[in-house]
Amino acid sequence: MHAYRSHTCADLNKDHAGQNVRLSGWVHRVRDHGGVLFIDLRDHYGITQVLCDGDSPAFAALESVRAEWVIRIDGTVKLRDAGLVNPKIPTGEIEVYVREVEVLGPAEELPLPVFGDQDYPEETRLTYRFLDLRRESLHNNMMLRSNVVRSIRNRMWNAGFNEFQTPIITASSPEGARDFLVPSRLHPGKFYALPQAPQQFKQLIMVAGFDRYFQIAPCFRDEDPRADRSPTDFYQLDVEMSFVTQEDVFAAVQPVIQGLFEEFGNGRRVDPDWPRIAYKDSMLWYGSDKPDLRNPIKMQIVSDHFRDSGFAIFAKLLENEGTEIRAIPAPTGGSRKFCDRMNAFAQQQGLPGMGYIFWRKGDDGQMEAAGPLAKNIGPERTEAIRLQLGLGEGDAAFFLGGRPEQFEAVAGRARNEIGRELGLTEEGVFKFAWIVDFPMYEKDAETGKIDFSHNPFSMPQGGLEALMGDPLKVHAYQYDLACNGYELVSGGIRNHKPEIMFKAFELAGYGKEEVEKRFGGMVKAFKYGAPPHGGCAAGIDRIVMLLADEMNIREVIMFPMNQRAEDLMMAAPSEPTNEQLRELRLRVIPKE
Repeated sequence: MHAYRSHTCADLNKDHAGQNVRLSGWVHRVRDHGGVLFIDLRDHYGITQVLCDGDSPAFAALESVRAEWVIRIDGTVKLRDAGLVNPKIPTGEIEVYVREVEVLGPAEELPLPVFGDQDYPEETRLTYRFLDLRRESLHNNMMLRSNVVRSIRNRMWNAGFNEFQTPIITASSPEGARDFLVPSRLHPGKFYALPQAPQQFKQLIMVAGFDRYFQIAPCFRDEDPRADRSPTDFYQLDVEMSFVTQEDVFAAVQPVIQGLFEEFGNGRRVDPDWPRIAYKDSMLWYGSDKPDLRNPIKMQIVSDHFRDSGFAIFAKLLENEGTEIRAIPAPTGGSRKFCDRMNAFAQQQGLPGMGYIFWRKGDDGQMEAAGPLAKNIGPERTEAIRLQLGLGEGDAAFFLGGRPEQFEAVAGRARNEIGRELGLTEEGVFKFAWIVDFPMYEKDAETGKIDFSHNPFSMPQGGLEALMGDPLKVHAYQYDLACNGYELVSGGIRNHKPEIMFKAFELAGYGKEEVEKRFGGMVKAFKYGAPPHGGCAAGIDRIVMLLADEMNIREVIMFPMNQRAEDLMMAAPSEPTNEQLRELRLRVIPKE
């Protein structure tokens, strides 16, 4: 017999009754029933119940074991009584009577329990992540992640893509976040960077003549943490294709992503209709470039109804250039109690509040508009608003005004909150949308500086000619894929012509010399026959988070950092030794 096991803790069933077996694993739970010990023995594969009584030579030794000790047992498989069968586990029809036990790894008192679903402080969970990962929910999440990655690879190979690896140590590149820098010992004073993405390399792979590339790529960005984003590193499905249009990329990516969600969505419906929504429309309708389409609410501009109206706040605001009033329809939200609750929500978000109108049955039996706004603007304007929004009795509408960039984000959150509160947001479904026509540039509100709003390597729509006019009116062949309120994929058709690339960077304040210095390899490559190409990257951590129905991305990452970008288990970041600093010719300036 094998030194540690003849079977795993998920293998045994009624067909093994009477057989002598050997199992190894962790003591999941111990139950003492007055002279009879029951132990749930757990390994990677599952759980088997083992038992021992005073007649067994192993009883004395088994009495001393505690939760999370690693043991080996030898015993005989027995059928459980019919009333004691556990249908929730594959081994629920049997148990193993223990005749011999060996302790392979005793455990000290646990800083957090593995059995059960107790909620422990994140600091404790991350310090003892190796224990946290033994819990069933996290174990299942990690296996889901592994299976998702395997499925991605199979789907990409079957679609004619080839997997290549790109460097981890490279040069700094403006990808929209801070680099992690690595000092060079051989070149004092110079630094490598960990790649924020394999962007330049995958484009160079296309220039080198490889037609369809993919990689499960690690990416490194020194970012502020969020619930749906790791502060240090993450993995993405990186994709690039030659001789393609935007529609070709969509056609290649949709079957892979849709197939993943159908395979691992646990019965949730995957909507096959993936609409294309222009960025400006997405911001107008949903207040976000990653809209949750499970919520049917679409916001609308209603400025004309408030211009020169009796509601002085909005009327005066509309006298300023670039301002507008937007309405958030709220079907079935027509009660003062609900409207006051949403007004309080807006105040929690840092706004003075949200104006509202709700429609109800009046004393005369006819529908009437109610609320402070309705009184101020009068029945004709409120009726015009109701007709534009398609609302009726029992419905409401909320209003926000100002410059869109100042209130869009809050309006988007309010839309989501209204959808949830009123039960309008559909459950048990994944809804996708391609967000397209992103602006190529944006202006810093404080400095007035023009900079790239998204990926600097995207091709401007209209090519070089488009860059000769107002840069803020230039759209890029840039696209994102949104699902249920999260951005899953980002990509674009690339700028593969040096003259367009130089002009695009010039508008963002990068001179030709700086572009050649920072992107010399790519600029040089484009001078020697570059094909039109494009691609995208899909965030694997975020995909698994959605499939696992988790709200925090750390629940689907094996060894995540905490909110302060610290690895509490490995004590990183750590202070370098003086010897290391001397080798690298570095000096640390003490923090003031």
